[in-house]
Amino acid sequence: MTIENVTPDLASEGTGVAGSPHPLPSRDTCEKVLEKMLLVRRFEERAGEMYAKAKIGGFLHLCIGEEATIVGATQALRDTDYLMSTYREHGQALARGTPSAEVMAELFGKATGCSGGRGGSMHLFDMKRRFLGGYGIVGGNLPLAAGVALASDYTGTDDATLCMFGDGATNQGTFGETMNFAALWSLPVVFMVINNQFGMGTALERHSAVTDLSQKSAGFGVPGARCDGMDLLDVHACVSTALEKARGDRVPQLVEAVTYRYRGHSMADPEEYRTKEEVEKWLGRDPIAAFSKRVVEEGVLGEEEVKRLDEDAMRAVDEAVKFADESPFPDLSSLYDDIYVIGDQVRRPYWSTDLRSPDTHRGEEERQAGEVAHELAELGSLHEPETDEQQREARARGEGG
Repeated sequence: MTIENVTPDLASEGTGVAGSPHPLPSRDTCEKVLEKMLLVRRFEERAGEMYAKAKIGGFLHLCIGEEATIVGATQALRDTDYLMSTYREHGQALARGTPSAEVMAELFGKATGCSGGRGGSMHLFDMKRRFLGGYGIVGGNLPLAAGVALASDYTGTDDATLCMFGDGATNQGTFGETMNFAALWSLPVVFMVINNQFGMGTALERHSAVTDLSQKSAGFGVPGARCDGMDLLDVHACVSTALEKARGDRVPQLVEAVTYRYRGHSMADPEEYRTKEEVEKWLGRDPIAAFSKRVVEEGVLGEEEVKRLDEDAMRAVDEAVKFADESPFPDLSSLYDDIYVIGDQVRRPYWSTDLRSPDTHRGEEERQAGEVAHELAELGSLHEPETDEQQREARARGEGG
């Protein structure tokens, strides 16, 4: 199933009713954004099932409950804008338009995945849609986003960057450093805190002295704003305004979306740090249920249409799982593809280079080496020191690379 981008003017496009914080957009837009939120929800639920069946390895971080934050924010982007996220980024890839089959295949570690089966759950990447990946290091994407925004500014484009991260990342040193740099250089970037109330298993009030996270960047020259992360239209309006200021006025912005994740930090999380009552309270504000109810009550979509969208999402996920399951794993001969070895100017340890051929080279060239080169390299690797102590002894004798 292909999901088209909708107009960035999501919050002011249509007819609302008195008393609503934001008017509903057009019927077409309501259908498309609900379609995206449902796809993200059903995809994440199925990903959890596949993890339990050992179809997915490593870590798996689900964004169930955060769909309004993700879809509302990404719909404010232009096609040429850049998006960066953390390791909880399946929803961002789907919302940006990466096919669900390619995302699921990546989770399965298959060659048909959006990162060729090499990134897995935490490192999705889709340059075609300018989604520059998920990052496993908390706060690690912040300075990278500033670098991307600097590139846009340096080349004179009108592109902006949206960088999403969790509440825990606001306590990292990279947060303050990046805010200062972005403000100093007037970069076209919006930093978005997805405040889902917990940094792993630590509640917000226990890890941050300032719990209104929208205030944490002001001292560095980056204005902040806060939105309801459970309300798709509120998120979209807030992020749209922030992007306008960052892009047009060259004033970087911080947006805090207050939301909640219904599942644990990862699939390995026993969730002993919060009560069932708390979760139930937030479930009462489920963003998909709330938006679905509103579009039906205001006559924009019918109940049968909402049901059909949900069925379409489940069908798309079924097809994605089938595609991923039937796809091949990356060929073993591609093991060194996209790996750059350390050059001769550095005394390199044996584990950082490809020893199957005699010279340093890009990994993609490995398969081009002849049989003799492979044989000589493999024979040589048998004599390579294996431990740190053996490495030191070899260097002392003047041996090794």
